[in-house]
Amino acid sequence: MGLFAEIREDFLNAYNNDPALNSKFDFLFNYPGVWAVAWYRVAHRLYKANFKSLARVIMGLNQILTNIDIHPGAVIGKRVFIDHGTGVVIGQTAIIEDDVLIYQGVTLGGVSLTQGKRHPTVKKGAVIGAGAKVLGNIIIGENAKIGANSVVVKPVPDNATAIGIPAHVIEKGRCKEPLMHNLLPDINKEMFEYLLKRVAVLEHILVEDNKELLEQDLALENIYESFIRAMKN
Repeated sequence: MGLFAEIREDFLNAYNNDPALNSKFDFLFNYPGVWAVAWYRVAHRLYKANFKSLARVIMGLNQILTNIDIHPGAVIGKRVFIDHGTGVVIGQTAIIEDDVLIYQGVTLGGVSLTQGKRHPTVKKGAVIGAGAKVLGNIIIGENAKIGANSVVVKPVPDNATAIGIPAHVIEKGRCKEPLMHNLLPDINKEMFEYLLKRVAVLEHILVEDNKELLEQDLALENIYESFIRAMKN
């Protein structure tokens, strides 16, 4: 596919799928993510043709205009949509496959100063929530979902959901609602609820020998072990 065909497809992708877009005129002022990807495609061609300084100049100007920092050496597939886009950073060796959705404040960054692959690979159809930091040479699987403000330092399997700091996989299987971040569980809240219930049960056990309370304590112990196993994923 030629350069202008790729850019046209990027614009059509946003136009056909973003319910907030009312007219093509909106692109001029309200879609920095689309413009950032368009300028990236020009700069990436120049970068591969060894016009690296010119490519960096183009993306530097793009950063000033859009507040989105994309290294021209990164590899970005078709129909990648950066929604709103403010504060997005995409490193030099990052690879983003087709149909990925990235929200504002996302960083695809490195954790090493050595040469070679040091930024994430985001597979087809993944969704990276607002403010998420995906760091290092790790793979975010196909159709995976990263919760908002998560810090991801380990690979995420295909069709899985990861949240938290550091991020942990909380669900494996097809992400049926990739945009519904409000449905993600609050693992910290669940842990505190467990602790409060466990303390209450132990207090009752200390004052009375109650078989039912012992059974409740055993059930809570099973919940705790399941929680620890999830944290190790």
